Amino acid sequence: MPVFNAHVPADRFSPEQKRALADALNQSLVQGLGIPEGDRFIMISEHGENELFLDPTFMGMRRSSDAMIITVLLGAHRPLEDKRAVAAAINKLVVEALGVSPDDIFVALIPVPNENFSFGRGELQLADGAPRW
Repeated sequence: MPVFNAHVPADRFSPEQKRALADALNQSLVQGLGIPEGDRFIMISEHGENELFLDPTFMGMRRSSDAMIITVLLGAHRPLEDKRAVAAAINKLVVEALGVSPDDIFVALIPVPNENFSFGRGELQLADGAPRW
């Protein structure tokens, strides 16, 4: 049920690289949280040079022009160890997929109560219980 939005610099990544990014994000859930591969909800948004601002050195990083922000809507029931696992998996797999620096990947995990997700049909499929994974 996590939902990704990767905010990337415009014209930096090819369509094949964007597909690889989406695949890496999906695999971060599979590897980091044991979520089924079919739980795949990913948006990639491109931003021009005057639309995406990431400080190049904040928190001791060395960000390049490939720097991106990845937000993840994640079930609020997840403990800190799950959050650490998924953040680490995102970073590792995106670095492998795109060849960018680990410093270029800013991740924001946004907790959402499970009952706030609808997978379709206007139903709140998880309102009566947590997912099996």
